[in-house]
Amino acid sequence: MSDRAEMRGPVTRRRRTTISGGGAASVKQANGSKWHEAAEKPPLCPGKVKPVEVSRQANNNDKVDREKEMPKQQQLTHSSRKESGTVEDINDRLSCHILQESLLSSASGYSNYRGILNWCVVMLVLSNARLFLENLIKYGILVDPIQVVSLFLKDPYSWPAACLIIGMLLFNCFNGTISETTGLIFHIFNLAALLIFPSATVLTVTSLTPVGGVLSLGVYTVLFLKLYSYKDTNRWCREIRQAKAKRLTRSYSCPSVARSNGSAVHTHVSYPGNLTHRDIYYFVFAPTLCYELNFPRSSRIRKRFLLRRLFEMWMVPTIQNSMKPFQSQPSSSSSSSSSSPQVPNHLIWLIFFYWFFHSSMNFVAELLQFGDREFYRDWWNSETVTYFWANWNIPVHKWCLRHFYKPMLRKGVNKFMAQTAVFLVSAFFHEYLVSIPLKMFRLWAFMGMMAQVPLALFVGRFLNGNYGNAAVWISLIIGQPVAVLMYVHDYYVLHYGTTT
Repeated sequence: MSDRAEMRGPVTRRRRTTISGGGAASVKQANGSKWHEAAEKPPLCPGKVKPVEVSRQANNNDKVDREKEMPKQQQLTHSSRKESGTVEDINDRLSCHILQESLLSSASGYSNYRGILNWCVVMLVLSNARLFLENLIKYGILVDPIQVVSLFLKDPYSWPAACLIIGMLLFNCFNGTISETTGLIFHIFNLAALLIFPSATVLTVTSLTPVGGVLSLGVYTVLFLKLYSYKDTNRWCREIRQAKAKRLTRSYSCPSVARSNGSAVHTHVSYPGNLTHRDIYYFVFAPTLCYELNFPRSSRIRKRFLLRRLFEMWMVPTIQNSMKPFQSQPSSSSSSSSSSPQVPNHLIWLIFFYWFFHSSMNFVAELLQFGDREFYRDWWNSETVTYFWANWNIPVHKWCLRHFYKPMLRKGVNKFMAQTAVFLVSAFFHEYLVSIPLKMFRLWAFMGMMAQVPLALFVGRFLNGNYGNAAVWISLIIGQPVAVLMYVHDYYVLHYGTTT
């Protein structure tokens, strides 16, 4: 035993030396009987060190080494930062220019012009504040809503335009079950009456002013387009219902698309559950021309948003029309002065666009919780004429696309003929809304709309980018005032004498 112990002793010490140097080998421990007899804990030998303890010792050694090296690294980092800061400071002193574009340049990519819009609003308010205060001090409040209502109730026949507008509610009060053929005949008669009845009234009633005539015919034209869409949509639902009658129940005969209606409780209806007076009158007053069974609805009425739109509607400046008759001017003078009112006319048109398509329609939409507020797109960036006509009046564009253009394409008509037909219908309604209230037929509006077809072809083929956008703006600034001046000239000549 002693020989074996002597032989094992150096080996054990040699292995201990090896492990203390960083080795991780495991050795079978030789437990002598003397440790058990003395009830003492044997000393830790390499064979008794666990791998976990060895790894802990190695980690502690690494931490100590890192702690010793961290001050050196911090010193190096601090010195490098100091040197880089010194270099940057020197560079800032030597150069203060970089390669960049001006903000108003198109290459800069800058698009936040909110401050300029606020400046326009401030200038609009300040330019009309003095006139508003002077009129208020001199004349007081001239428009009293209570007085207007009392005068209308006392003598309603002195307000022919208002009576005509109120009478349009009688054209959509029928509700019942009839056959398909009878319903089609009734719709044709109703839609024809919506165009003939108001025009005949405007032409025969002498007390009706041109402004009242334009408003009346505009309201009846909108109702005509709405009821046409109402007829088409319900006819499509009946076709789906008949096609799926064998497989689907009545409540699913015209499936509705899921809409996000916020937190408000708006039940989704399906055909024929939508055929109610409440549904059709909501559609009549909603700011859209295309009917749906389930309109997207907002969650609540935002009172602050409503008040802002109402304030904008009342802040439209009062523009006094000081036009002089053209018959007192020679033809050369008249033609030379025809360019002077183009810019004011164009500004009036822009103000009307903002007042009607943004303020008024958003006001009505918020009041009715109508969710689709896309009444216009970025028509001011139009590079083609067709893009302008498709984006400056979205409700009319959607109606033409849904109920006129696409049905013609489905019937085999080519795109150019379908687009020309759309411009033809638009030209008819433009002339209808101008000639009948003025009680004269000159076809200036009709020819102006039809002239958009060759203009669209020319701009789309030969002009691109900024040149196309400039051509669209030139047509708006020059084309519309010329048509207006032609009607004004003919109206004054017709009602105030002949040219000399």
